Amino acid sequence: MFKELRNFAIIAHVDHGKTTLVDAMFKQSGLFRNNQQIENCAMDSNDLERERGITILAKCTSFVWNDIKLNIVDTPGHADFGGEVERILSMVDGVLLLVDASEGPMPQTKFVLTKALALNLNPIVVINKIDKQDARVSEVVDEVFDLFVALGANEKQLDFPILYASGRNGWAVSNLDDSRTDLTPLLETIIKHIPAPQTKEDDHFSMLVTMLEYDQYLGRVLTGKILTGHATLNDPVHAINAKGEIIERSRLTKLLSFEGLKKIPVENAQCGDIIAIAGLQVATVADTIASTNVSTPIKSIPIDPPTLSMVFSINNSPLNGQEGKKLTSRMIWDRLQREAEGNVSITVKRAEAQDSFEVAGRGELQLGILIETMRREGFELSISRLHVLYKEENGEKLEPIEELYIDVDDEFTGIVVEKMTLRKGNMIDMIPTGAGKTRIKFLIPTRGLIGYHNEFLTDTRGSGIMNRSFHGYEPHKGPIEGRIRGVLVSNSGGNAIPYALFFLEERGPLFIKPGDPVYEGMIIGEHSKSNDLDVNPTKTKQLSNMRAAGKDENIKLSPPRIITLEQALSYIQDDELVEVTPSSIRLRKRYLDPITRKKMSKLDK
Repeated sequence: MFKELRNFAIIAHVDHGKTTLVDAMFKQSGLFRNNQQIENCAMDSNDLERERGITILAKCTSFVWNDIKLNIVDTPGHADFGGEVERILSMVDGVLLLVDASEGPMPQTKFVLTKALALNLNPIVVINKIDKQDARVSEVVDEVFDLFVALGANEKQLDFPILYASGRNGWAVSNLDDSRTDLTPLLETIIKHIPAPQTKEDDHFSMLVTMLEYDQYLGRVLTGKILTGHATLNDPVHAINAKGEIIERSRLTKLLSFEGLKKIPVENAQCGDIIAIAGLQVATVADTIASTNVSTPIKSIPIDPPTLSMVFSINNSPLNGQEGKKLTSRMIWDRLQREAEGNVSITVKRAEAQDSFEVAGRGELQLGILIETMRREGFELSISRLHVLYKEENGEKLEPIEELYIDVDDEFTGIVVEKMTLRKGNMIDMIPTGAGKTRIKFLIPTRGLIGYHNEFLTDTRGSGIMNRSFHGYEPHKGPIEGRIRGVLVSNSGGNAIPYALFFLEERGPLFIKPGDPVYEGMIIGEHSKSNDLDVNPTKTKQLSNMRAAGKDENIKLSPPRIITLEQALSYIQDDELVEVTPSSIRLRKRYLDPITRKKMSKLDK
């Protein structure tokens, strides 16, 4: 065991360089051999994290530097995964706040810093990516200080040390004129500025569970910091929930310590260390695992509530069961329960409709990640439109409001402000950021952002950047206009025929290509007008002596519009669903039969 420990988290806005900086620390600590090949962003071990270039799950790691064990928690930077950030901050004694030298403090910077300051943690500020061409170091330092003041930081927190770094190139300096060789100045500052964990070695063992994950060999693995006493293999323990009730009795059959990217078995662990425990079947996040002599649970941090919900249900389309293996409502319910157990920012309950479950979370990305993960696991699902979760106070209806920052080229500010106004957005600030770009700040209802992202990318020709964070609840802002165009709905089943698609193209862009399976009630394209239109994509040419089959070879079709999962979730209306399978994303009407559709639409009115 190590006599000295340091526990700290790296917090920042998305894409400000947290995971890359951890990579550099690994390499310079001697954790890897000089000739060992490791992947970039080694901490992003999840396939989706690598594909999207973002951190989704908080992860623990550690390395030894100058005989001191440094436990690091790499946290997500996206607002939708804020629940992960809130949980893990209770395990650490300090934070590194990374800020991009060009972008400066962003919405998630404010969010994570608010949480850290509230826990009385003293941040170390790292201005990262200072070697970028558009870096504006001195202005960003001023912006960071102003943010600390605005968030009510105390005098000790305001006296934060500042380092300048390039995580990708593996160096950090205390002064801009210093030689840029390695991360030693940063590591020395961490040792000096972040206190060792307060230990109560003589007390009985207790730890608060802050993370839960599943291992294919170990099963449920619970992670947390030992707050009192020390853990020894095979010691008897029990799990206590927040109400003080004993929910499970067991032994510490598997103790795991973090070493680089691995968890290694240990026989004992000291007070203040971050460890993982396997073998408990009931205990979950926010429960206390403690010696049998302990009866009082450790207080856990409250989590901000979910703001959006959608309904997951079985796939009951005519194509169900052809591409996935996990189809039943029981399988879907068990999987969602497991997700909610480990992810405290997601809630799951049974919906009114049969074989349906309401899943609530922080945002479109978080719920989209869950759906994408499930389809990769072999599930087939039907997903409803996103709905905002309202609150009622003193008889008044309140809705969640987002703080939205938009960075765009100056030429696109007009269209962005116009679209935001239509979606009930209230412009708070507009600041030129140089190089022909402007940053605009809005307060906008959460529902106003549903389905806007793709429209935003079109309006700004892909150059705009949009970031948001939860602001609070305000009185309902009134109706917001939804999708202005209708859809093309198949009125028959089979495979799409080129001849039929050729004549449907003039009605609007198509979502399918020749040969794709279709069924009655499936959405195959967008109508150029505001109403829905029933069409037949399987219609074949009537053959005669004058009309030969071979002439179909001359038909040329435009490429279909490929709909991604996130686009599909934001595109559909209340009477539509997204059919998700391991290999396909399809849009469909909730009621496939056209007569039933008409009846239900009259009832809704």
